Amino acid sequence: MTRTLFYTATTLDGFLADDHDSLDWLFVQEQEEGGALDYADFIAGVGAVCMGATTYEWLARHLAEGGSGEPGGESGDGGWPYSVPCWVFTHRDLTRAEGADLRFVQGDVEPVWQQMAAAAGDRDVWVVGGGGLAAAFAEAGRLDRLLLSIAPVTLGSGRPLFPRPFDLRLVETGRNGAFLCATYDVVGPRPAPDRVG
Repeated sequence: MTRTLFYTATTLDGFLADDHDSLDWLFVQEQEEGGALDYADFIAGVGAVCMGATTYEWLARHLAEGGSGEPGGESGDGGWPYSVPCWVFTHRDLTRAEGADLRFVQGDVEPVWQQMAAAAGDRDVWVVGGGGLAAAFAEAGRLDRLLLSIAPVTLGSGRPLFPRPFDLRLVETGRNGAFLCATYDVVGPRPAPDRVG
């Protein structure tokens, strides 16, 4: 059965990137190959990926500058890091990454999720980022799990991990180098608070 997963790194105070979309805080963290939430193990089970326009543009710039598309990679050849189809949610005209199997889409996540699930087959769908897109999948009832590598750093502001009120259930914890690794099932949206008045 296809699951939809939000696998990402975050700061201790819940940000994916700083106010300038920088991930400098992430690349200095120690990580162990084969440890908890290992990327190679994770990506082997993924049959389709999706991301928002900001994540896509950051990845394209990072690859063009010689960065790796995989966590822990110090440099790369600039090639697209995913061998599976990728859906990019955008309202802008974006440059197509060379060698990438891309679909630029907009609108509700449900019909797009149907396409991704069909492409993934018996493997998982990975919401690469950002947090707003992951939350949109959760609101549609299509996000099953968050797999978080939590870095020992705070930013104070930036791109939020998950900008909607949701209840989660802790499934598992572990450690990978500097990261606290936590896996959560998505329970559902938080009920509206009672108003006193």
